[in-house]
Parts: sequence; C-alpha cells; structure tokens
Amino acid sequence: MAEVMGKVDFKVGDDTYQTWYKIVGDLTSGAHPLIVLHGGPGVSHDYMTPLAEIHNRCNIPVVFDDQIGIRKSFFEGVVDKPKEFWTVDLFMDELDNLVAHLGVQNGFALLGHSWGGILGAHYASHRHPVGLKHLVITSGTPSMALWEQSTRQLLQALPADVRETIERHEKEGTTDSPEYEKMVGIFFEKHVCKSPWPKVMETSFAAMMQHPTVYHTM
Repeated sequence: MAEVMGKVDFKVGDDTYQTWYKIVGDLTSGAHPLIVLHGGPGVSHDYMTPLAEIHNRCNIPVVFDDQIGIRKSFFEGVVDKPKEFWTVDLFMDELDNLVAHLGVQNGFALLGHSWGGILGAHYASHRHPVGLKHLVITSGTPSMALWEQSTRQLLQALPADVRETIERHEKEGTTDSPEYEKMVGIFFEKHVCKSPWPKVMETSFAAMMQHPTVYHTM
C-alpha cells in the first residue's frame, strides 16, 4: 500500500502555517480521491485511518490531514491566537489550499465525521467546488444550537458529581484541569466510544487534550 506524507504551506494574512497530509494510494490512478475530514475541531486524523481500507478494497486514493492547530499541523503560538482567528472560513480556506496543492480540484470526494461533516457540508453549500463529486457526512449536525442542546441532555443523565464537575470547570475556564479531563472521560466512555479504545482513538484524543485550543475555542 503506497503512502505519501507531506506538508503544504497555508498562508493566512501575513503568516504562513503548514498543513500535514497523508495520501494512501496513487492520485494519478484515475479514481477520484476521497479526502477525509476529521472531527473536533482539534481531534487529530488518526482515528479515521481505518478508512485506508477503502483504498485496499476499491483502489480509491484516500487522503488524511491534520487541520492547523492540531497534532502534525500544530504551530507555536496557537494558544495566543484570538478566538476570531478560528472560523469555519479558515478551515474551508485550508481545505481549498490542500485540494489545489494535491491537484485534484477537478474531481474529488469528501467524507467528514462530526465536525468534519459540518465543515464538509458548509464547504459544499458555500464554496460550491466544481470538482466535488460526492459528500459523505457521518455523525455530523446541521445545527450547533441543536448539538449543544442534545449534548446538555446527555450531560444531565450523568451522575450529579460528574455533571457538576464538568459544568464547574467549563464555567470557570479550567478545562485543562486533570479533574475535568477525568470527568469528560466518563462522558466519552458513555457517549463517544466504549472501552477499550482503539489505539488510533487514544492517539487522536490525546492530541486534543495536549493542545486543546482549537477544540475549546470552537
């Protein structure tokens, strides 16, 4: 299975960042590549890598990336960026930049999970990319307000001490607390992924916990 990894410069204003990506397969094979958009935002691509099996079975090239601010696209100074920096437009620009760098703007598919599904839907409906052949949304939401409402309902079903600890740290802005991380882990165990977590899942969430700026800001 051929794999190519690289980074592409991504210019935002006067600053230049780098988007890390991995290609599984051959972009010159004639098949439209599938670009995978990870969740979060701020949860690295690793948990999505089982989708490389699509290439093994169908000979479709699969492209993964880490959006800027996370894991292999992390940059110094990320914590100093104002909240206005982190926008859906920023990540659509990054996706446009990656598509152009790969030279696949005339034919590609997107698969977005969770936040990646939101990004993919927004990208398709606002940018109208002429080369977008297919859009697959998995566990995405059409409304952040509804997502927040539903998440709060799930939170209310947790034991009172877990719920109150999570709410207290979020109110006080201390979401980097080990106590908060432990309680959120209980929420994830119940509503995100049962134990034992696959290694790729652990890697993705460890990356988010190590550099949570993007996740907490958006």
